[in-house]
Amino acid sequence: MGGKHVKGSRTLVIALITLLAWAGVAHSQKWTPLKKQPSFPVGAIALLTDGTVLLHEEQDSNYAKWYKLTPDNTGSYIKGTIAPIASLPSGYGPWYFGSVVLPDGRYIIEGGEYNLGNAAWTTLGAIYDPAKNKWTSVTPPSGWQRLGDSPSAVLPNGTYMQSSCCDTPPKAALFNAKKLTWTATGSGKFDVYDEEGMTLLPDGNVLDVDAYVFQYNATGMNSEIYDTTAGTWSSAGSTVVQLWDSAAKCGGSGKATYEVGPAVLRPDGTVFATGANSCAAGHTAIYDTTTATWAAGPDFTGSLDIADGPAALETNGNVVMMTSPGFGKTGAVFFEWDGTNLTQITGPPNASGDSSFYGHFLELPSGQLLFSDFSSDLEVFTPKGKYQSAWRPKITSPASGATLTHGTTYKLKGKQLNGLSQGAAYGDDFQDATNYPLVRITNTATKHVFYCKTHNFSTMAVATGTKTVSTQFDVPAGIETGASTVQVVTNGIPSKAVSVTVN
Repeated sequence: MGGKHVKGSRTLVIALITLLAWAGVAHSQKWTPLKKQPSFPVGAIALLTDGTVLLHEEQDSNYAKWYKLTPDNTGSYIKGTIAPIASLPSGYGPWYFGSVVLPDGRYIIEGGEYNLGNAAWTTLGAIYDPAKNKWTSVTPPSGWQRLGDSPSAVLPNGTYMQSSCCDTPPKAALFNAKKLTWTATGSGKFDVYDEEGMTLLPDGNVLDVDAYVFQYNATGMNSEIYDTTAGTWSSAGSTVVQLWDSAAKCGGSGKATYEVGPAVLRPDGTVFATGANSCAAGHTAIYDTTTATWAAGPDFTGSLDIADGPAALETNGNVVMMTSPGFGKTGAVFFEWDGTNLTQITGPPNASGDSSFYGHFLELPSGQLLFSDFSSDLEVFTPKGKYQSAWRPKITSPASGATLTHGTTYKLKGKQLNGLSQGAAYGDDFQDATNYPLVRITNTATKHVFYCKTHNFSTMAVATGTKTVSTQFDVPAGIETGASTVQVVTNGIPSKAVSVTVN
């Protein structure tokens, strides 16, 4: 929904913005292109549990094609290599779709606003098994007419929840990953899920800002909470400022776009939610998960907003986001939110020709962010600053001095292994949460880095605090032996290293 279109002519829009507590344009962040760039335009990106990254080719004839970015032996994604993987099942090649990494390490995509280049709001779907390099078709929930580009999330118990973009009454379902079947959920939803996003909260529930898609010329600021235990929706109160775009808000009779910007949970327990209503000022709002209340955040001035677009949590706790001057218009401007100040930062090389909806952010285990924009220029963003010690995951088992055997599966236990946030956000069109632990082993002599496939996570909750949680990890058969260290890394934040011996 929302009438998205393929990138058109690029125009330079200069936007030097004065915002609340303006602190000047920040230049300390760094954008770095991959040394070996793809030969195709990249859209959706996803981090698998073995440290590799899936890349979706997004151009008219090749929406079924996927590739894999593998870091080099030092763990560098900038110096990594790209190779093709299996293509999607015949007849399925989506653009804008639901997408998550499952607790067993597989990757699933569902629906699509477009299929094979044509507007479709398809109900097709497929699940990828990295071990077999194979996609398997997934039958949609019974009775669904349109799945489209609707939001999805993995709940704390590891269950994948997918919604329908446009079916009425609103529809959502829970996925049985073993049987590839669905069970209906989500009664009490105020409106359809179209254009909205799902933000996992520290209490295990899900926050959603309503987009009022079928309330033409309406005004409203409702948000909702999905109770993951009861499977029901209820109001989370007013967002104080309107975050979705509407013709009524703009004071005219033109057709609304109904877009809503991304919302990201920060380590302090607040959710920074961004708006798409550029006709006056692109609003933002802050949800306090401790008090369950909303407050207005700083406005984007001029015509800047995020009418679909990416945001991501940096390892320093800031939120980086991509704005542009109104829906579908080019001239992207990037900002950071540190909890007090909203500050313009330098964007990637293509920013002047991008609209916010072109962008995708992905948390890398290196502490950097991978950025794609429907071009063949993949950029890596290195934020300024560092994580706080309290945010780090902690390994309690295996203990220091343990011996690990190559080709063997082990259980790793610890605390805060799933991080403090889902990481990156977009909304209805694209999801790439990374709130699951990766395990990397570094050989002490060679300094070579090996990622172990992780799976069977005991939880997919965020901000689990002092609770002991676990994951299984497979020591690669080809790993270098000898003295090594083990770390868990989630959303780019690593644990302290544990000394082990690999034999």
